[in-house]
Amino acid sequence: MDDADDTSRRGLILRTAAKLFREHGYERTSVRQIAEALGMTSGSLFYHFATKEELLVTVMEEGVRDIMRGVQKGLAGESCLPERMLAMVRCHLTALLGPKLDAMTVMLYEWRSLSEPARARVLTSRDAYEELWMAPIDEAAALGLVDTDTLLVRQTALGALNWTGQWYRPDRRVGVELLAQRMFHLLFPRLAERLGSVLPQGIGLESVQTPA
Repeated sequence: MDDADDTSRRGLILRTAAKLFREHGYERTSVRQIAEALGMTSGSLFYHFATKEELLVTVMEEGVRDIMRGVQKGLAGESCLPERMLAMVRCHLTALLGPKLDAMTVMLYEWRSLSEPARARVLTSRDAYEELWMAPIDEAAALGLVDTDTLLVRQTALGALNWTGQWYRPDRRVGVELLAQRMFHLLFPRLAERLGSVLPQGIGLESVQTPA
C-alpha cells in the first residue's frame, strides 16, 4: 500500500468510526463493527490505530482542527468587530454542519469516555479553539456590546451553535448562511445593530427544525 492509499484508507476509517460513534455511542461501538463497516478485519484496522481510544482521540482532534481552520480562514479577511463575529458564527456553523458533523458531535459528547491522559490531550485542542473566541468577545465587552461576563458569553454562544448539530437538517428551506445570520442576531443583537444588517422578515428558527 503506497502513502496515498494509506492516507485515503486512514481518512475513510476516521469518517466511518465517527459516524458509528455518533450513531451508537463510543462505548457501544466495537472495533469489529467499525472493521465490518469498512469491509476489513480488526487486525487491519489496528495497522492504522493501535487502540480504539486512539481512534476516538484522532476523530476528535481532527474535528476540532478542521473547525478551527475554517474559523481562522473566515477571520482572515475581516477587520471590523461585527464582521469578525459574524464570520466566526458563519464559519463555525459551516464546519459543524458540513462533512465533519459526525466528528464534531463525537467531540462534544464522547470525551467523557476517554482516559485521563487522552482527555487532557483532547481538551487541550478544544480549549485552544474556544480561546480563539475570547479576543473578539473581550473587545465587544469593552465596547458595551456584550455582557461583561465574557466567559459566560462564550459558553452561551458556543453552546447554542453546537446544539444545532442535534436538530438542523440540510433539507430544510433555510440554509446555513441564513441560519448563521439569524443566530448572530439572537446571540449578539448589539453587534448586529452595529453591522447594520437586516434579517429577512418572518424567518425564525422554527423554519429550520425538523418536525417533532
